[in-house]
Amino acid sequence: MIMSELLVRRKFPQPVDQAQVDNDWRARGFGCDLFVDPPGQEWNNFTHSTNELVMVVEGRLEMKMLGETYEMDAGDEIYIPKDALHSVKNIHSGITRWLFGYD
Repeated sequence: MIMSELLVRRKFPQPVDQAQVDNDWRARGFGCDLFVDPPGQEWNNFTHSTNELVMVVEGRLEMKMLGETYEMDAGDEIYIPKDALHSVKNIHSGITRWLFGYD
């Protein structure tokens, strides 16, 4: 997969409908759960033995993965390949709500 294909801008319209994302992801074989992070929250240096999807519902995230940095807004979806080292940070001035799911 080409790096530019990992991030899909505005995959879902705003305001993001969590039920719509959940239905889409389940049809693609992924779960769908919600995180709510305060400003500055960081999740650093994670890997998973499965593929993962991340979608911003509200706020902004910074995703570091495979030597690249991505800034994500509401409606943006990123694909994280299994075993890829990645970190997530809330770069919004308020809370950021984001969805994640594993296949």
